[in-house]
Amino acid sequence: MPSAKSPVRIGGASGGFADRSRSIHDLAKAGIVDVIIGDWMSECTMTIHGTGKINNKKSKEAAEAAMVDLFDPSFMLNLGPALPYLVQNNVKVAVNAGASAPHELARVVAEEVKKQNLDLKVAWVEGDDVTEQVFEAKKAGERFVSLDTGKTLDEWGHEPQEVAVSSPTNCSFSPRAYLGGWGICQSLKAGADIVICGRVTDPAPVVGAAAWWHGWDRANFDALAGSLMAGHIIECSTYATGGYYSGFKNLMDGCENLGYPVAAIDFAGNATFTKEANTGGEVSVGTITSQLVYEIQGPIYYNPDVAANIEGISFEQVSKDEVRMTGVRGVAPPPTTKIGITAHGGYQAEFHYLLCGLDMKEKAAWTEKQVRYSMRNHIDKFSKVRFHLVGSPEPNPQTQDAATCDFRIFVQTKDPSILGWASLGGAENFMRWCMQNFLQSCPGASITPDARQAAGKPILEYWPTLLPQNVIKHKAICQWNGESIEISAPEKTEPYTKSAWSYETKQPVDLASFGPTTYGPMGWVVAGRSGDKAADANIGLFVRHNDEWDWLRTLLSTNRMIALLGPEYLGHGIDRFEMPNIRAVHFLIRDHLDRGFNTTSSLDALGKNLCEFLRAKYVEIPNKFLERGRI
Repeated sequence: MPSAKSPVRIGGASGGFADRSRSIHDLAKAGIVDVIIGDWMSECTMTIHGTGKINNKKSKEAAEAAMVDLFDPSFMLNLGPALPYLVQNNVKVAVNAGASAPHELARVVAEEVKKQNLDLKVAWVEGDDVTEQVFEAKKAGERFVSLDTGKTLDEWGHEPQEVAVSSPTNCSFSPRAYLGGWGICQSLKAGADIVICGRVTDPAPVVGAAAWWHGWDRANFDALAGSLMAGHIIECSTYATGGYYSGFKNLMDGCENLGYPVAAIDFAGNATFTKEANTGGEVSVGTITSQLVYEIQGPIYYNPDVAANIEGISFEQVSKDEVRMTGVRGVAPPPTTKIGITAHGGYQAEFHYLLCGLDMKEKAAWTEKQVRYSMRNHIDKFSKVRFHLVGSPEPNPQTQDAATCDFRIFVQTKDPSILGWASLGGAENFMRWCMQNFLQSCPGASITPDARQAAGKPILEYWPTLLPQNVIKHKAICQWNGESIEISAPEKTEPYTKSAWSYETKQPVDLASFGPTTYGPMGWVVAGRSGDKAADANIGLFVRHNDEWDWLRTLLSTNRMIALLGPEYLGHGIDRFEMPNIRAVHFLIRDHLDRGFNTTSSLDALGKNLCEFLRAKYVEIPNKFLERGRI
């Protein structure tokens, strides 16, 4: 039971809807946690479920038929089998699986609890749907500046710009606010065993659970900030235990079943990380650092409840699969919170040529010239046209596959009539403009046998911006008695700034002082992680040994990062900061992902592969570092 004398043990059961369905069951049955949290939301799922909510406004019948589209349809496969063990081991659950209808998922959960004849109380948290507030603010002149581009909503070019002349009940877009953890805290305090949320921030369930357990008040910023960062580390489940880890080659034994992480958070907000017993992966300074630097923006990690200064964060390997986190400092949260506005953005399609053998760049140029010529009278109907060669042939290839590259032709448009199948009525369209060049192709050109991608699909645009917390109707609702608990906005706040403390390293050292070097991939000695923050990409790079830190921080200046990115750098700016206690340099690369996951033309839609691209870049590496062995 809650006690200021004992840490609260929180298990991270899900990093997204695609995670394994065993997690809640196994963590609850093992009896190793007090609370289980899970994250079923992302910018992608927000747009999917938000669109479902808009579509279901059309009729009562449509809403009833498609209610499952409003929340994660796989969630009950995870929770249902775990329910008896929640009772048996007195385990609470707090998740954001409710998406656009947390009240409906709470109803489904309560029905399953009753069906199993169990005594579990269910609550839900609401207030993240801010359609009404955005409508009123837009009507009053609010410009809603994008966190990615700095442009206003009226400059977006999509349906939300019409909000001023419509009504909040007829809006064809879905703005969602990122809520904090205090609704979860109050739900647990009221007696809930299971708390269903819509869009709360990824670490919010951990913040709420820790605040409930320890009885923190909202001004206990250092403790709240510690729980915030513990939440950030475990909310993506097995990313903290070896998933996406640069040192993965040492974890091959057992990689098919990485263990889920557990954070034991004490009264001061410090945390000790472990994982399930008898599972693959590991909990090490490396794996925890890897997850820490994933999807952050700068030295201040913002949340509606608290902001965490992470420049001084430290990790200590206490024992096998046990890491201690200290050094997080808390500051007041911002008066605003992030909201994500989605809208129908048109349609996109792609066509693929497979090019093989020598002279690859020339073959790609030949193909591009031909397709552009075919599209010449219609190219202005596309909002984006991109030709790009994916991969490079292996020298002296052993197989034909090793000599083959994908030449991808990517388009977006608001006019679906120029997309479609080439065989439908013989109409001129994107697929025909690509295919009609096949018989005049360069040598070694073929097309993929399945061209359905060329027919086009709807796309959704995502617009991240800010909304004052004091206009949000944040509530916790107790399903068992109907009690509604209003969650007020924080009283003490500090303004949000995206580019907090971006800087170059202080007192750089002479790289020649490290002795003889070998020119090779940076990833031989440097680990890291990267990810997406809407249209921005982030990357954190770190080293294993203390004497490598001065080399890394000196090597990785902003200008060096631009040089390493090469043609990939789009010129929109880079923010840089350091975390010396964990030997990490972090970069936020602005507007790198072409509007983010839902609409990007990049193959790396989530920014997850950016780190491995950069680790493969060659730099001069001191031989004495290489003598320790490569990552």
